Amino acid sequence: MRIVPALTRAAAVGVAAVLTAVTLTACGSDSAGEADNPYNLLQPGVLRAGTLTDAPPNVYLKDGKFTGFDNDLLVAAADKLGLKVEFVGTDFSGLLAQVNNRKFDIGSSSITITEARKKTVDFGNGYDFGYLGLNVPAGSTLSSFDELAGKRVVVVQGTVQDDYATTKGLDPVRVPDYNSALNQLKAGTADAWISPAEIGEKTAADSGGKITVAAKELSPAPTAYAFAKGNDALREALNKALDEVIADGTWTRLNEQYYPGRAIPADFAPGSGTVTVPSAAPSAAS
Repeated sequence: MRIVPALTRAAAVGVAAVLTAVTLTACGSDSAGEADNPYNLLQPGVLRAGTLTDAPPNVYLKDGKFTGFDNDLLVAAADKLGLKVEFVGTDFSGLLAQVNNRKFDIGSSSITITEARKKTVDFGNGYDFGYLGLNVPAGSTLSSFDELAGKRVVVVQGTVQDDYATTKGLDPVRVPDYNSALNQLKAGTADAWISPAEIGEKTAADSGGKITVAAKELSPAPTAYAFAKGNDALREALNKALDEVIADGTWTRLNEQYYPGRAIPADFAPGSGTVTVPSAAPSAAS
């Protein structure tokens, strides 16, 4: 009769040992998971980036591949971390919310840093500067931003250009993407499009003379990649990687490739600002 309690005690000890082993295994799995995914990515080893398809030379789709200054720079920086970049096209108006909701690990779309946007996402160090552009139909008499009062002005929703137009009291027409803005000008349903100047200049050059850039104005803040709130591990790692691709000449090479002849403002320094920017990209033989 005493065998049963002995067996019961033995079983209890066995169960406790199993539970302990399970607990230790679970803790070990968490540690292993952190080691395999130190940057809190949606998929370990893959940086999923939300971007646009229609905003050259910054971000765009060409021959089925996402490219442009911002995207190529991101690929180079991610490579320093051993990460593969997976680009996914979206609309700018929803990009920042999608980043913060973790649909994407990062947002890449010439995103100007603003205090309002900092409420939704965190930003890395600035990697580029930009200008506001004033695109108008060929033959338009508009020549400056000061002449836009009372005009039908189109902007892409949620952009710095949208903020600018609203601040100036212009009551702009908001569209979801750059192609829609361009189509408004082509159709004559808008008098002007306030654009990111680099995108506006490329659009004008490709329009066959139908669109021109009437004026440019320096944007007040740099552009940067957007991260979900609190993902400091990824943000800090990419900040470091960005400095590395600045130092090795990649930033300079891409700047020359996508913005040939573009003057860099004297007070602008990409990345942390502590890295010397090569004045010319290293040659292939170096």
